[in-house]
Amino acid sequence: MSLHSSLSAGAVLSRRQWLVAVALVVLALNLRPALAAIGPLLQSIQSDLALSFSTASLLTSLPVLAMGLLSFVGFRLAQPLGVERTVAASILLLAVGTAMRFWVPGAGWMIFTAVLAGISIAMIQTLVPAIIKARFATRAPLIMGFYVTAIMAGAAIAAISTPLLATQLSWRESLGHWVWLALFALIVWVCWVSRYQEQPAHQGTMHQGTMHQETAAGPGLSHWRNPRSWQLAVFFALGTSCYVSVLAWLAPYAQELGYSSKQAGLLLGFLTACEVVAGILFPWWASRRNDKRAVIAVLCLLQLIGFSALALIPHTALLLWIGLIGLGIGGIFPLAMIITMDHIESPLQAGRLTAFVQGVGYLIAALAPWAAGVLRDYLQSFTLAWFLLASTSLIALWLGMKFSALSYRRHYPSDAVEVAG
Repeated sequence: MSLHSSLSAGAVLSRRQWLVAVALVVLALNLRPALAAIGPLLQSIQSDLALSFSTASLLTSLPVLAMGLLSFVGFRLAQPLGVERTVAASILLLAVGTAMRFWVPGAGWMIFTAVLAGISIAMIQTLVPAIIKARFATRAPLIMGFYVTAIMAGAAIAAISTPLLATQLSWRESLGHWVWLALFALIVWVCWVSRYQEQPAHQGTMHQGTMHQETAAGPGLSHWRNPRSWQLAVFFALGTSCYVSVLAWLAPYAQELGYSSKQAGLLLGFLTACEVVAGILFPWWASRRNDKRAVIAVLCLLQLIGFSALALIPHTALLLWIGLIGLGIGGIFPLAMIITMDHIESPLQAGRLTAFVQGVGYLIAALAPWAAGVLRDYLQSFTLAWFLLASTSLIALWLGMKFSALSYRRHYPSDAVEVAG
């Protein structure tokens, strides 16, 4: 029985699939500490390196920009090594960039480490959805949910533990010690995933040799001309803009409200913990519905209330507003990926669509933390930035109402999809 048919019949995951799933979770834990660890320590970094808020925003904006740019060429760059070995090389690059923070001498080098982290994260995030679709077939949405939840869990762990480390270590050492998690992920990935090659595919699954041969095509020109591809990309961009903005600025904002760096880190950790809960709860709810628009509406409403209250009445119930934002962001991020993958059956073509959505989405989202930093420098306040993020929830709601299940095949007919790109 083929992998696809056995999964469709409801069979449990095989031992090898469990190993791959665990490796994906360990890998995902590494995809946010390079960004999430910055916020709680930003005051120390700014004081030591003389960074303005707009310059400090580059520590988040440039990695997100790299995520966008490399999403378009990630499949092509993966061709010489193959998809899974390229992921291994990317983990190694992430470890190098993280280790450099032990000795970073100035602002330029600090920004360079952020760019290295962004490049490695971009390659991983571009390639992993295609791996998940190929390895797990009908279980792909479930595994994608675990993967995205682990990404947010990594952010929570980094936000909470990095300021605690900083009570005993310098900010450089507190940031650099995340290299050990990256090296652990590299060992797990090499031992459990990249050395294994799938057997030839049957009934719609895609083995690794096929991925290796066909990845050069990238996301495909058809997506640039497809209105639905752009709608999905903008929807992803709006949710990601909220995510990277709070990742960059919530902790500094909390410190401006009078919280210590440790307390600010705990608040960011609470937000990301809410994202983890949402990353489990809302994909589960969405999996029980063919039409996921009601789930989208709830998530957008949570974000709208949370960001509006954060701007207007932060002192009244700060934990509540942060919790609402965390639930909204945490649900939209995986839901955007799940809806994108649901649009197309073919693993390779779904990977190309996901690459396009992430590429455009991250390019747009990279502007958000930078714009918030510029507004903070000029207005001496984050209030307008929070209002702008609240407004993105209304736009996301309008877009989300277009994503009926019946519209999937209308925008991506299966015969046209296979030829596209």
